[in-house]
Amino acid sequence: MADPKGFLTHDRELPERRPVDVRISDWREVYQDFSQEKLTRQAARCMDCGIPFCHNGCPLGNLIPEWNDLVHRTDWREAIERLHATNNFPEFTGRLCPAPCEAACVLGINSDPVAIKRVEVEIIDRAFAEGWVTPQPPVIKTGKKVAVVGSGPAGLAAAQQLTRAGHDVVVFERADRIGGLLRYGIPEFKMEKRHIERRLAQMRAEGTEFRTGVNVGVDITAAELRERFDAVVLSGGATQWRDLPAIGRELKGVHQAMEYLPLSNKVQEGDLDRSPISAEGKHVVVIGGGDTGADCIGTAIRQGAASVIQLEIMPRPPATRPGSQPWPTYPMLFKMESAHEELAEGGGERLYAMSTTEFVGDADGNVRALRLVEVEGPQAGFKPVPGSEREIPAELVTLSMGFLGPEKGALLEDLAGVAGDGFYDARGNVARHKTYMSKVDGVFVAGDMGRGQSLIVWAIAEGRAAASGVDRFLTGETALPYPILPTARPLV
Repeated sequence: MADPKGFLTHDRELPERRPVDVRISDWREVYQDFSQEKLTRQAARCMDCGIPFCHNGCPLGNLIPEWNDLVHRTDWREAIERLHATNNFPEFTGRLCPAPCEAACVLGINSDPVAIKRVEVEIIDRAFAEGWVTPQPPVIKTGKKVAVVGSGPAGLAAAQQLTRAGHDVVVFERADRIGGLLRYGIPEFKMEKRHIERRLAQMRAEGTEFRTGVNVGVDITAAELRERFDAVVLSGGATQWRDLPAIGRELKGVHQAMEYLPLSNKVQEGDLDRSPISAEGKHVVVIGGGDTGADCIGTAIRQGAASVIQLEIMPRPPATRPGSQPWPTYPMLFKMESAHEELAEGGGERLYAMSTTEFVGDADGNVRALRLVEVEGPQAGFKPVPGSEREIPAELVTLSMGFLGPEKGALLEDLAGVAGDGFYDARGNVARHKTYMSKVDGVFVAGDMGRGQSLIVWAIAEGRAAASGVDRFLTGETALPYPILPTARPLV
């Protein structure tokens, strides 16, 4: 145990964010350095619970009390070994995951939970700085070839596990760079892309091959893929976005978040001098109150928006855990992310229980305003409140309302033709067995493509689990860890 009295003597503390007026002038990550002394105190707050519910809160099953204890004792080398035992990419999850582990922390029943995410980030960043993160190439090669389609966190996790198991792995990505939404969906200020590059360098040194600019299903057909490879892992994500079919949706200036955000990232990559969809000098409205909406807010502010308003159809969440969401479940609470802090200081607003009824255009076909109405909660079916109509200026609108499942493009439709009935589940995701194999023999599914839109920790956990299923399929046995995740439902 880190410190028997640590949770009694130390309060929760996190690193400070850089001042708003400073950080909105660049695209660097928002948090300042955190001293080792402060970090070891945070690790010491871990209670050595009889039942560590944080394990259950984390889909990866991270060994959180173990590495908290190791950090408190400053045994950093062993701490990264325990962290990597369950998580291929803690530098991603520590920055991007909403931390269901912290929501399940026993200390959080009547106090502030352990700062698990911060400890995780510091462990992996120190490990990279000390040179402890080295390639782990396989000792024995199997001669089996595996194709991984999609290079987001699920695909990268599956690829790394399978490469280390001795298989020849090729990752196909239709974009021009590897990383999926990690690369082009997450803004630089939330996670600098150098973190992806250093992990890809490790994976290449281990033997994983990456091929970008390949649209699987078009450039290489599903039949060709199955013929050339002994197994296939589908990890293309849930990229079919939810639209808002209100009057005026066709107006210029109304964009999906995933049309808007990638262009900003391409500017940071040096591909563009200026984004073709820029918020500079414009009144911006972000429709959607989730993490993607916050990413759009921070991006618009850094591009020099004249004003920013965020709309959410749901009521404002409570600040503390409601009785209907008891510990250790993950509660839906009001959050003040860095982008929200920037919004507030810049005079912007977050409007709740609001629905867009019309996009209003000018004579040239550009959006100039939104017509809104206040609505009652979901229990009332989002019924409009009479007399609450209003209009707000809007010259750039981003739709950040989530995703409906995988795109039903040539790849999936060809495989569905091979599988026959039952290739998709009731929600339109690719159905799979508990081994993560689809109805097509040798074709496995990991991440959002099979689960639906979810968290990065679920993506990595499913990538690891699918890799275990692939390894067993190819060799008859596996030494890879195989977490039995409740969402990998058997086919019916």
